[in-house]
Amino acid sequence: MAHSSNVSSVVLGKGSGRMLATGGDDCRVNIWSLNKPNCIMTLTGHTTPIESLQVNPNEKLIVAGSRSGSIRVWDLEAAKVLRTLPGHKANICSLHFHPFGSFVASGSLDTNIKLWDVRRKGCIFTFKGHTDAVRCLRFSPDGKWVASAADDHTVKLWDLTAGKLMFEFTGHTGPVNVVEFHPNEYLLASGSSDRTVRFWDLEKFQVVSCIEEEVTPVRCVLFNPDGCCLYSGFQDTLRVYGWEPERCFDVVLVNWGKVADLSISNNQLIGVSFAQSTVSSFVVDLSRVPKSDSVPPGLLRDDQPLMPPGHAGASLRRIYDRSSTSCSKPQRMKHNSESERHSPSSEDDRDEKESKAEIQNQEDYKEIFQPKNAICRTPPRSEPFPAPPEDEPVTAKEAVKPSRAVDVQTSLPKQELPDPVQRPLVVSSSSLARAEPSVIPAARNEPIGLKASDFLPAVKNQSQTELVDEEAMSQIRKGHETMCAVLTSRLKNLHAVRAVWSTSDIKNSLDSAVAISDLSVVVDLLNIINQKASLWKLDLCTIVLPQIEKLLQSKYESYVQTGCTSLKLILQRFLPLITDILAAPPSVGVDISREERLQKCELCYKQLKNISNVVKDKSGLSGRHGSAFRELLLLMAALE
Repeated sequence: MAHSSNVSSVVLGKGSGRMLATGGDDCRVNIWSLNKPNCIMTLTGHTTPIESLQVNPNEKLIVAGSRSGSIRVWDLEAAKVLRTLPGHKANICSLHFHPFGSFVASGSLDTNIKLWDVRRKGCIFTFKGHTDAVRCLRFSPDGKWVASAADDHTVKLWDLTAGKLMFEFTGHTGPVNVVEFHPNEYLLASGSSDRTVRFWDLEKFQVVSCIEEEVTPVRCVLFNPDGCCLYSGFQDTLRVYGWEPERCFDVVLVNWGKVADLSISNNQLIGVSFAQSTVSSFVVDLSRVPKSDSVPPGLLRDDQPLMPPGHAGASLRRIYDRSSTSCSKPQRMKHNSESERHSPSSEDDRDEKESKAEIQNQEDYKEIFQPKNAICRTPPRSEPFPAPPEDEPVTAKEAVKPSRAVDVQTSLPKQELPDPVQRPLVVSSSSLARAEPSVIPAARNEPIGLKASDFLPAVKNQSQTELVDEEAMSQIRKGHETMCAVLTSRLKNLHAVRAVWSTSDIKNSLDSAVAISDLSVVVDLLNIINQKASLWKLDLCTIVLPQIEKLLQSKYESYVQTGCTSLKLILQRFLPLITDILAAPPSVGVDISREERLQKCELCYKQLKNISNVVKDKSGLSGRHGSAFRELLLLMAALE
């Protein structure tokens, strides 16, 4: 692959393993497919050479950092620039996407680390602690930590939920080039120019092992997806390491020169390197590369099981699904002040208008970024994980569907549901279908639409009344893993919103909750805000009102109650203000703050008019729901 100028940065897409992005001195970002000879798309807009690139996990977004410290985020499906993020004062040396959510971490030659919210152009965190350029950044698999490697010979671990530096790892005698989290365990690997690879225990905060090589410095590292070994890219060689104890399983001669990035797809390791304007890709068949020590036959007794060497410490080390680790030695960090937070300006808008995407090959672009197959690159926006079970009957094929959480793609495994037991048709004067309530009550003693008999195996012999315990439990636990995945994802969403709230304001936390597209998260957040009416501002109303409209039409009673409470607070506190501002005569002269307030009031008025139609329809209900809607209807009379 030939670039139009000298290449300065190369990155592989980690999702499909077939996408490649390059940046060079011509200030452009080129998108390639590894099985296509020509460039698919060219992204322009930067005014200085590209220094760092990163593609998000689902290969929908790409972020590029330039020598001037500017960062641009591109939407590859829409073929346009999404955000421009200024803030760094020197070269962007490293970038990394959050595993779930529209967040990007950036490290610079100015020694600072910044965490950006792509949706709002805002800088959430500014971490200060390194004394030299930050060369590599990696988020932990659970998204709670970010590790940074720098030229000051240190590796630092930052806690995003607590907003502080957890620990500083020292021991390398040269600049640290790369860092990588283990996919499952509390383990971190780092590679340095001192020709060593070190493994760090993230629970005990100590070195597990250190591997020294009399070769060139390590340039990139990557754990095997199952975590059994570490692949390290050196000049012209690939080395496979284990860490407990430290050893080298294999050395593969690849002749790829100074390898720049590694990726694994379909049991193949893909490496890319560049020299001047030429980019080369290499493929290693991992099925032919040993990932553990080979044991000669006959040395093991039949009654002694073989334990994988790479997991010798797995039983002693935590995994990321557990609670986050705390450190007894908190370090100093600096939050960005309000003056450091970026707000959109006309200059940024001009920069984004000047940025563009040139599609070189329309057919290849549509094939990769706009596929026509049934599996969409971006799942449809819907409620990812409804809180209570559905009350409508579903078929076996619809019982488990892929879901989406905080901008990350999660496919849940399909569960084979037992065939429904065929029962004889009973004809009676009453309705055959049992009427389900239109609103599922919040307090109930049994689940709606579920029967315990549906989860138990069918009894063939009517005289057989006792079931084997193992058989019954196997049927009941069929959906256990799926439900655990649902609850884990919801917990991650709440942690992400909590992290934004602890480091920013309520408005940003509400924005992040709405962006997750999970009404249960919005309900949890509104239940907290509703307890203190002084927290409500006019800015919040513009964000919350569209969500209240959805809550009032929900079938879950708890959702409806929260929506009514929030709407009542808004009407009592802000409706007189909105009507007065809209009825006031135009002001003389230029008053920017008044114009902004007028725009917010006009938007709130339009949203309230839409909600009034829902309230009017629901006011005819009986019971406490009807009385709540009728009270809201009286409060909304001023809209008429």
